[in-house]
Amino acid sequence: MSQQQPFNEGTIEALARVLGECGSGTDITRILNDRGLPDHSGESTKWRRLYFIFLTSQKETNSPNKILDFIRSFLTPARFVGRNEELENHRTKLNTILVMVGLELGKDGQFRIVHPATTLDEAEKRVQTIRERLKGRAIHSEVEKYCRAELMQENYFHAVFEASKGLAQRIRELSGTDGDGAQLIDKVFSVERPLLAINTLRTETEKSEHKGFAQLLKGCFAAIRNPLAHEPKILWSGENDTADYLSLLSLLHRKLDDAVPTRLGKTIKNSVKTN
Repeated sequence: MSQQQPFNEGTIEALARVLGECGSGTDITRILNDRGLPDHSGESTKWRRLYFIFLTSQKETNSPNKILDFIRSFLTPARFVGRNEELENHRTKLNTILVMVGLELGKDGQFRIVHPATTLDEAEKRVQTIRERLKGRAIHSEVEKYCRAELMQENYFHAVFEASKGLAQRIRELSGTDGDGAQLIDKVFSVERPLLAINTLRTETEKSEHKGFAQLLKGCFAAIRNPLAHEPKILWSGENDTADYLSLLSLLHRKLDDAVPTRLGKTIKNSVKTN
């Protein structure tokens, strides 16, 4: 991550208070030692220790990068295996603070630059809105990869647009071919000579399923991506549908998870693995 502007003391205190709830004193000491942050605070309260250490580090380096390095290590997803809900609660609280300085801590434990919120109300709304809209929906990691920053900024127009482009990109990567839109789908999911197949294509039922999936992919591009590419953003009215669009894209990605590459020119029987 590039050099960040120093945080004000209020931001550092807020971060320290949240982080004090994210682990034991022993956990904090271990991460401090691991990240080369000496503790000369003389404090026993967890958040006060962190507040003193963070302030000292920033004054010495004129940068909050060591603070961010501590957060990244302290909230690494590996520490919360089996406790995902706990991690998400901590991450939400931190992001409500971080978004005001133009940062977001992603689910992968890495920081990203986002458009800064100007008020606490805006920060809370942005973080909570994202969680509420997607709550209970199994959003595929490939969807989040392409539109995480846009969602954090509540830029739903471009979030859906980027996620739909990501679907085409994944099909190109899995199939090893180029192209786009309907032409790409026809080439990759041809029944006669497919580059990817979602089943063995041995029966008429399986062929129909394969054709239906290809039609669904083409319909997705026609209904979501193509209108967005040509419609002015000011006319976009899809905010309330964003979660549904992303759920649809996630479904398509999950089907792609099970798609099997074939060898062009070989028979389907020999080139598609069976269960």
